[in-house]
Amino acid sequence: MRRLNSALVLDAIASAPGSSRASVATRTGLTKATVSSLVDRMIGAALVVEGAAEARSGPGRRGTALHLSPAGPHGLGVEVGVDYLATCLVDLTGRVRKRWVRDSDNRASSPALVLGEVAAAVRIATREDVPVGGIGVAVPGLVESASGVLRVAPNLGWREVDVRGELGRLLGADAGGLPVQVGNEANLAALAELWHGDAPQDFVHVSGEIGIGAGIVVDAGLFEGVSGFGGEIGHLSVDPSGPRCTCGSRGCLERLAGQDEILRAAGAADVADLLARLDADDREAVAAVRTAARWLGIALSGAVNLLGLPAVVLGGAYARLEPWLRPTLEAELGGRVVSAAWSPVAVTASSLGDEAAVRGAATSAVRAILADPEPYVASVLA
Repeated sequence: MRRLNSALVLDAIASAPGSSRASVATRTGLTKATVSSLVDRMIGAALVVEGAAEARSGPGRRGTALHLSPAGPHGLGVEVGVDYLATCLVDLTGRVRKRWVRDSDNRASSPALVLGEVAAAVRIATREDVPVGGIGVAVPGLVESASGVLRVAPNLGWREVDVRGELGRLLGADAGGLPVQVGNEANLAALAELWHGDAPQDFVHVSGEIGIGAGIVVDAGLFEGVSGFGGEIGHLSVDPSGPRCTCGSRGCLERLAGQDEILRAAGAADVADLLARLDADDREAVAAVRTAARWLGIALSGAVNLLGLPAVVLGGAYARLEPWLRPTLEAELGGRVVSAAWSPVAVTASSLGDEAAVRGAATSAVRAILADPEPYVASVLA
């Protein structure tokens, strides 16, 4: 019962910062004594902090305002990209304390080697002068919801990798028994956009890197399919006679509109070089991005027609390419989405850009604590 009540109380504080104990009791239906006892425990565990007196009108004594503590447990996010490794720390309020990014060609490395680097990155992050309450890991592949096992990551060449178990083994005592969550990077990026960005409550977030993934949000909740395998838009075949993909199919979206193909067609060395060429109105670069936008529009129109989503958020490298992608993409969606005449599809750039997935991973660890704080509180006060 205390576990359930703790969750109710912390949710009331998180959703209405500045509430008093009395206000929390009224909103939750719990007695003032119960709320006060639970709040005291959360203050002791640094989940909640007391502030100035509650702002209120009318007569009566003003209670002390309660807030989530920015000095409380942080979520530690890790993103395993195809060509980089990112980590970040996010506090209970969603603020990013610190973020690290390191180039790493993970396609050329075994899961054991890459996860060893992940463990090293986690150790560095936990040396910061803040408590860590959980770890979230974003990976570019199919993650089974029930087990957390990465079933396949085509662009990494990984199959059947127990990321959570292996990372726990590598960290050992260094992890201190911290809970580890594993999720698809596109799904976590979409959640970050929902939690911290400017996205509406219904949208598809398409993350364009070397691979292409989609996170689908419906009614402010993630839709990930029955087993967690939804959103693999990069492996929709938009040209059945197209090039062979790492997944075994032909003409997949990411082979025609992924970062590598855009750079190749533009004759650019990297994304920074591509952006410079686009700014200079280089003909090859502009044509490469427009071609990618056309293929992207074909794939996204199918998703929008099927799910009735009103908005597309461009993430990853696509966010930086949005000014050049948008005209062709909007034209494709306008011509292919059946309902476009009555409900045009909004196309926007991610407000979080490249950091969306790692922030989503870190915030998922924080939100797990907020949803069920008692295990953390008990561990601190033991």
